[in-house]
Amino acid sequence: MYDFGQIHKIPTVIMRGGTSKGLLLRRSDLPSDPKLRDEVILRLYGSPDSTQIDGLGGGTSLSSKLAIVGPSLQPDAHIDYTFGQVSLEKKVIDYHVTCGNFVTAVGLYAAEEGYVPLQEPVTYVRIYNTNINKMIVAEIPVKDGQIEYEGDFVIDGVPGSSAKIMINFLNSGGTFTGRTLPTGHATDMIHLQDGRQFEVSIVDCANVVVFVRAGDVGMQGTELQAEVNNNKGLMSTLESIRVEAGILIGMIQPDDREIVSPSSHALPKIAMIAPSQAYSTSDHRTIEENEIDLISRYISMGSLHRAYAVSGAIAVAAAAKIPGTIPNEAVATQKKGIRIGHPSGVIYVESTVEQDGTNWIVNRAANGRTARRLMEGYAHVPISVLREK
Repeated sequence: MYDFGQIHKIPTVIMRGGTSKGLLLRRSDLPSDPKLRDEVILRLYGSPDSTQIDGLGGGTSLSSKLAIVGPSLQPDAHIDYTFGQVSLEKKVIDYHVTCGNFVTAVGLYAAEEGYVPLQEPVTYVRIYNTNINKMIVAEIPVKDGQIEYEGDFVIDGVPGSSAKIMINFLNSGGTFTGRTLPTGHATDMIHLQDGRQFEVSIVDCANVVVFVRAGDVGMQGTELQAEVNNNKGLMSTLESIRVEAGILIGMIQPDDREIVSPSSHALPKIAMIAPSQAYSTSDHRTIEENEIDLISRYISMGSLHRAYAVSGAIAVAAAAKIPGTIPNEAVATQKKGIRIGHPSGVIYVESTVEQDGTNWIVNRAANGRTARRLMEGYAHVPISVLREK
């Protein structure tokens, strides 16, 4: 950080990765004390505040992402990546999750900043994700010694087209719990405090996701943001299922049941699953039944994701290959990859899954994304932030 009168200037890069956006900050430019570091970052984003008007955050969970990066401490990696989900409502940064969309930005950043020498036609950036202690490989296209930015690859939820960046999650099964199926079962019955019960599939692959049938919670599965977010009964039910599933696998303590919120406990995530069917997207396009393999609606930080989280899509792809899971039963035929219908369109994910005794090994899970550097410069924080603690 650099003194500038009564403020500190912090080198900052703003990037889009997939359908997410946020700041990339070098760990060497931040305070070494974690508590003070988070105070500085929260002030940079303008949190807590739902609009983040006094900061660089975008006022949504998708535009309040954080990447702390630096030269890797791992001998086989090029760059270390610590992801943070900066809360809008609370003075909290959640480091217990990861973001597959934003890792695309980290891969591009590493290639741009010289963390790895460029090689044609593809530069493989090995990213060590400290949140999950896993390696992720970003495939950056290179031509004539330069990164290729222009291309015809399109991802729903982002306007225009760009060069495709493949993101490959290596050995991603059991990321947080050590098992792809944390309970050892393809499905489990969740009992709510009010006596209702719901069958779910809990899958740990890139992120821990609880899958529930849309029909079981009174939904078609094709609903868009307003229909989901404004349905208080549905959101309350989904949150209750998520919490009880978290208790079942030990990610949430039973005594915390009444105080858990999406901001305080981001994991597990929860998603509704439905069989493929025609529906209209948020931009009024029609997705035909034969264009997708299933439909899913992914809840992020207490509201419907306007597209689909890459880490969530990785979990869907893995689950679809495991007999008996709710995503598996929704897919008519098994193929190399799976097309997931979401509010903004379709996301395609490939996975390779094999059984090893009572566990399932996810050897490969890959997805095509795009990324772009939007701005670079210095972000300012008052010097008083460094004196508050």
